Amino acid sequence: MRHLPSLRVRSLTVTGVLLAAITAGAGAPAASAPTVVPVPQASPAAPFDPAPTRKLLARLPDPAVAGALVRVTGHGQGMPWTGTAGQVPRDAHFRIGSVTKAFTSTVVLQLAAEQRLGVDTPVRRYLPRLVPAAYGAVTVRQLLDHTSGLPAPAGTPGPADGPGWWRKSLSPYEVVRNAFAAAARNQGAGTPPAPGTVQQYNGVNTFVVGLLVEKVTGRTFEDELTRRIIRPLGLRNTSLPSRDDMSVPAPRARVYVGADEVTEQSPWAWAEGGMISTAADLDRFMTALFRGRLLRPAQQKLVFAVPDVPSAPTNTNCVGGTSCFSAGGLMRFTLDSGVTVWGKTGSLPGWTNGVFATRDLKRRLVYSLNPTDTASAPASSVRPYVMAVANSAFAGVR
Repeated sequence: MRHLPSLRVRSLTVTGVLLAAITAGAGAPAASAPTVVPVPQASPAAPFDPAPTRKLLARLPDPAVAGALVRVTGHGQGMPWTGTAGQVPRDAHFRIGSVTKAFTSTVVLQLAAEQRLGVDTPVRRYLPRLVPAAYGAVTVRQLLDHTSGLPAPAGTPGPADGPGWWRKSLSPYEVVRNAFAAAARNQGAGTPPAPGTVQQYNGVNTFVVGLLVEKVTGRTFEDELTRRIIRPLGLRNTSLPSRDDMSVPAPRARVYVGADEVTEQSPWAWAEGGMISTAADLDRFMTALFRGRLLRPAQQKLVFAVPDVPSAPTNTNCVGGTSCFSAGGLMRFTLDSGVTVWGKTGSLPGWTNGVFATRDLKRRLVYSLNPTDTASAPASSVRPYVMAVANSAFAGVR
């Protein structure tokens, strides 16, 4: 699936889908110890001034963005605050794309706490028929923090598939097997990095993780997601659609790519990016995750644990040559003000979304934009909108 292209912000960038290096596996060195960011001391609550964000939204719709939903919550005056632009309801459901990864990683870390799987166990031990022997050294942790070196998706739905391509469906097994098959056909492309040595953001990692959940539990990933996260947190407007369900519950915006309405599209991205939610539900999930309500202490540390390895040369979402994705399905980036926030972005045809918060939860942001450009990736012209929203939402935070 697609993600927001890199958004440069002084020292770090917001995510985009990128091609992973292909790894050959056995005998790889162990991953470096991750960098665990401690919980900061509580800071005084800062009031939120909605005027800059309201001014941004007042300029929409325009040729690049047809609609928007922004929700800012936290401690201090002026929150919670919700603003919209275009034909977007304040309580709209939307496809969250790769924000799904944070949910998926949480399920896996819960299973690790229950000793149903080991984060440092080779994934091939659980899925020997799916993961080729060449990737036998890749561990569960390396899937979670994108240091596995697995090959990137191949043959996923796109405009080359012709009219109605957004309704094309692939099973998780097809996505993963297509990736491994493409890697086998291109073995002469160069020496891949060993597992655990380089971070390269890659959706195939999360497809494998979703299949791992089903293997060790004997239940569908949707069932595990519902009983472990959605139902306990009361996320009544959050779901993972079945493979043949292309609808989005009302209220919702109608979204377009060019002249094509793509509101109804295949949820093929599944555990990697197929979920539907609302701003209020995403805020509730992130708050629970940051506060440790979903994980035991040992696994909670991994939510903010970023591996101490270089970022792949082609990985434009983590600048400065260092990695930025954690084993908890989150990423960190620093805003123009110098404030570091944690969260996740995700994009699908017609939607570009994100959820971010300061580590102490004093300020939180959920946004959903409706870009109108080509389906292959949101245009670079959308990047300033996202950064403007993020900078205005976290203004005044120290």
